[in-house]
Parts: sequence; C-alpha cells; structure tokens
Amino acid sequence: MNWDTKLGQSLLHLVENQQGWLWLAALCVLVWALVGCDGQRIDKLEEGVARQADVRAAMGKPDRVWPEPDGGQTLEYNRQPRGHRNYMITLGPDGVMTALVQVLTPDRCAWVRAGVSQEQIRRLYGKPARIIPYALRNETEWTWNYLLDGQQGYSFSVTFDAQGRVLHSAQTRDEFSGGGGSHPR
Repeated sequence: MNWDTKLGQSLLHLVENQQGWLWLAALCVLVWALVGCDGQRIDKLEEGVARQADVRAAMGKPDRVWPEPDGGQTLEYNRQPRGHRNYMITLGPDGVMTALVQVLTPDRCAWVRAGVSQEQIRRLYGKPARIIPYALRNETEWTWNYLLDGQQGYSFSVTFDAQGRVLHSAQTRDEFSGGGGSHPR
C-alpha cells in the first residue's frame, strides 16, 4: 500500500467519526493560519523604519542571529521543513531594519559553487529542511523546500564532502506538486 492510499484511508477514518471532523477542522484552521501569517507579519515591517523590537514583535524569536561586519546583525527566520520560505532580516548597527529577504529563490539557489563551506551555505539559505548523511560516500546532503512562482514546489539540495565543502547542488521539482525533473547547478 503506498503513502497516498494510507493517507486517504486515515483521512476517511477521521471523517467517519464525529471527533474526526473536529480534528480535521482544527487542522484546516491551523494550516490556513500558518499560510497567511508571514505575509501579514512582513507587511508590518518597513525597511529603514522598523526597529529590532518591531521585527521580533512581528516575527518572534529568530532561529539564529548572524553578526555583521559593521556591527549590525542578520536575524534568521526559518520556515522549514513544512514551509517553503526562509527569511533573513538585516538590522544596521543602530537596530533599524535595512533588509528583509526571502532567501529560497531559484536565482539565489544558483549562487552555490563547489568548495563553499557548510557555514557559508547555512548563512545564505538558513537551516535546511533535511540533512541526510551518506556514510559510505562520506557525503552529506542538505535540502530546502521552496516555491517557484508561488505555486510549484521545488527542492533545493546541496551535497557536501567529508570536509564540509560543497561538491554540487541541484534544484528538483517536488513530485507531490506536479511531477519530476531535475535541474543540477
């Protein structure tokens, strides 16, 4: 039995009983709320105006804070593994927001080059959705999820050698949102 048959049977079982309807309704509300939250939060933040307190009030605690050479900092807001975006919000030394960037885009994914370190890749794209070690090959693969044109799901993967340096990367259409196809970079 494949995964979609199991999922269908599980959903059918939930719907067949009264509690199942409540759980399904709660799940739908939760998904709807999560999908709309980032857009509403980001709309409240204006570059050159928003301060660190405004960013944290709108977006919450960052997953990581990256120091900048000028004394500012970049706040990483990770939406992986379920989401399709990661945000980097840069604050100047004065604490005012200077940039808000959704870092998982095809153009940005094309920046990867062989030899770049894991730390540099983490800094560019944020925490990955999945980290898969391949012990026999002494390689590790990091994967992020993103949307092309806001609709088509893609996976972006970077493979590292035993020293933590990029070997190669690829962008692959998500099989669950319209079919396969790989685009190595």
